Amino acid sequence: MAVKTIIDHIGLLWTMTDARETDANSPRQGREAMREVGAFENAAIAIDEHGRIIEIGSRKSVGEMADGQTTWIDAGGGFACPGFVDPHTHLVFGGSREHELPMRLAGSTYLDILQAGGGILRTVKDTREASFEELYQKALSSLARMLSFGVTTVEAKSGYGLELATEKKQIEVANALSKAQPIDLALTALPAHALPKDAGISREDYVKSCIEWLPALKEAGAEFADAFVEKGVFTIEEGRRILTAARELGYGLKLHADEMESLGGAELAAQLGAVSADHLLAASDEGLLQMAANGVVAVCLPATSFYLQKAAARARFMIDEVNLAVAIASDFNPGSAPSENFALTMSLALLTLKMIPEEVFMAATRNSANAISRGSRAGVIAKGRPADVVWFHAPNPAYVLTRFGIPHVAGVMKDGIPVYRT
Repeated sequence: MAVKTIIDHIGLLWTMTDARETDANSPRQGREAMREVGAFENAAIAIDEHGRIIEIGSRKSVGEMADGQTTWIDAGGGFACPGFVDPHTHLVFGGSREHELPMRLAGSTYLDILQAGGGILRTVKDTREASFEELYQKALSSLARMLSFGVTTVEAKSGYGLELATEKKQIEVANALSKAQPIDLALTALPAHALPKDAGISREDYVKSCIEWLPALKEAGAEFADAFVEKGVFTIEEGRRILTAARELGYGLKLHADEMESLGGAELAAQLGAVSADHLLAASDEGLLQMAANGVVAVCLPATSFYLQKAAARARFMIDEVNLAVAIASDFNPGSAPSENFALTMSLALLTLKMIPEEVFMAATRNSANAISRGSRAGVIAKGRPADVVWFHAPNPAYVLTRFGIPHVAGVMKDGIPVYRT
């Protein structure tokens, strides 16, 4: 088979799999498995004309596969790994919310601000007023920043419309973006993100509306459905009704669970067979155990807990005691995680979730791909897979994580095509 491209001179490569593994499509669960990163030293990767990986190995053996038409990419002796997967973002929104920071510093909580008409409701107003093109250009700029930090797959939620027209507009913007730039997008319908303050809409009416909108949002391109189950937002039973209806329509399920208080969101995610439950700062031991037993990926959002100045999720307990598959995500949004810097998310996983580098990179690649049902095509470097690869001006992953706040990415390849270089 002809070799179109070789990424050469990789000092250290983490593939997130190994030759003994027959199925690299599932997440890695627990301490031992999350530390098996499939390391190669002095490595190279050969890629065919279709953007698929055809060989991984020593520089000498892979180099012998080249012919006169092969393009060589020099990784400079640095570290390389699969392209990152960010499985929880609120990519498409209008406006910004930096004006809320003084309220936070004065002691107002996330829910205090929401109940006062700020928070999500402020972004709802700005998103409703923004045109399709304004939302598109704003999100396009955010995706370019994400790519510069090595992200090659992103989940994008609606949730800033709280009415069908704007919820659908968010999905349609994300769908258009998926065709216009290199990052793969997985789209999530989140009409159950907050209770609107629109006149004449009761709580029960809005829950019914969320269910009624699901077919149209699926037709617009949404693959997953999500709900924010939390005190002051949606109850467990409301979340169950909405997500059960979504499952019957063929949606994959995700859940904002137990972020502020332990309401049973983790348990609900397990009962419904959700792909992931996200946040989990206040999740109960029993809820986490049920998630592990039912194959639900735990998505931790360390940038959000850091920005809100809250204790981080119990990632060590999830990994060491519960044997969960743990992923990490940026939760990029205008209010509680206003940063596209996935490298910062990873450093905060090291510093606040107390994860070691192997676990952080597993959580940012293979496990995060499985949190959006992309385990068969993203998050792993293996023969036959799309060549989604990031390489760094850094000798090892610990250097990438500990030299935080600094851009280390040297290059990014998506489907065998170089899409970012420094």
